Amino acid sequence: MRTIQTLCDRDARVAVDAIRAALEKRGLVAVIAVVDAHGETIQVLRMHGAALSSVNVATNKAYSSARLRRPSGETGRRSRNPETGFDISYYGDPRYVGWGGGLPVLVEGQVVGAVAVSGLTDAEDEELAAIGIAAIKVANGLSA
Repeated sequence: MRTIQTLCDRDARVAVDAIRAALEKRGLVAVIAVVDAHGETIQVLRMHGAALSSVNVATNKAYSSARLRRPSGETGRRSRNPETGFDISYYGDPRYVGWGGGLPVLVEGQVVGAVAVSGLTDAEDEELAAIGIAAIKVANGLSA
């Protein structure tokens, strides 16, 4: 049998709180999603004023990142590559997305979940997701 590590509700709360604080400091709003190692939702926060459509986008970025074991934006770049690109629907899962902003949480080389942000530019979403991941690692005594 194989035992896997996965994020828990405490980890999700730590990430959401850190990202929310960063957004508030910048005067911005967004949707934040945290999923476990299987891509299943642990926590979602839609800040007041964030677009409703960003809820599904954030949860799907996190889902994609956890399931595919890489940043959601990397999947998008691969699918759009002029020489080796592909229709993302080839994965057979309509929840997979290729927008940036979903990042896997790695512990000892294993994906234990993912954090995603939606509502800003891909680069901003990704930067904020990284803040959440760093907070999770610090809270668990891991190097960020």
